[in-house]
Amino acid sequence: MEKIKFERVTKKFLIRDDQKKGALREFTAIQDIDFSVKEGEFITLVGPSGCGKSTLLDLLMGLSRPTKGRILIDGREIDGPGLDRGIVFQQYALFPWKTARGNIEFGLEAKGIPKSEWKERADHYLDLVGLKKFADRYPHELSGGMKQRVAIARSLAFNPEVLVMDEPFAALDAQTRETLQAELLRIWEKTGKTILFVTHGIDEAVYLGQRVVVLTANPGTVKKIVDIPLKNWLEDADIKSNPKFVEARHEVWSLLHESEFIGANI
Repeated sequence: MEKIKFERVTKKFLIRDDQKKGALREFTAIQDIDFSVKEGEFITLVGPSGCGKSTLLDLLMGLSRPTKGRILIDGREIDGPGLDRGIVFQQYALFPWKTARGNIEFGLEAKGIPKSEWKERADHYLDLVGLKKFADRYPHELSGGMKQRVAIARSLAFNPEVLVMDEPFAALDAQTRETLQAELLRIWEKTGKTILFVTHGIDEAVYLGQRVVVLTANPGTVKKIVDIPLKNWLEDADIKSNPKFVEARHEVWSLLHESEFIGANI
């Protein structure tokens, strides 16, 4: 069953024309984006700088509207922000004056969950991300990885239909990033959420995604969707040496570098 559907989505902006002083010109950020995400699927999206990943996420979150085309969730066209979509940013975006539990409860309040249920729900999701013992800690008392776990728990707690993740591990060190990647897969398998995960990392895209959507640069279009053949990563401590992983990684790498070459010669 289709959960998200991008139907030939194009987004254009007016920007300053450096060749003509004071004039504006039309800039196409993304063009004819067309793909679907199945319910419960984990999709990763990767592309070179300037491919319009952030623009695409803004459209999915309802922060702007397509110039052409449309985006559907469960067959309904997106016409603005909504609590059916949760987002985790690269930066932690936590309230520094609230505890870990308090940050999660804020999302519950926004969705109108009765206050009597806040603590139980918050503790459940803190436990899900392995932070139950840190419920009363403030953000400045947590490591970067812990802060991002709180951000993930906050997005999950109000039970969005779709979880959007915008390079959430990019600012973390390599070891913490790998740990959280495995944790995210565990959480996804347990919750069955539909996830759209944007990354610059090829290894991350292949490791996390059931499919990898590869975008071209300037304007962003779907170059190819790569199916990932194995999804038992958590059972294989050395999965990145698996020949099928290496093959999928090489395919994504080749597509990206071809896109960068073409974009550089436009």
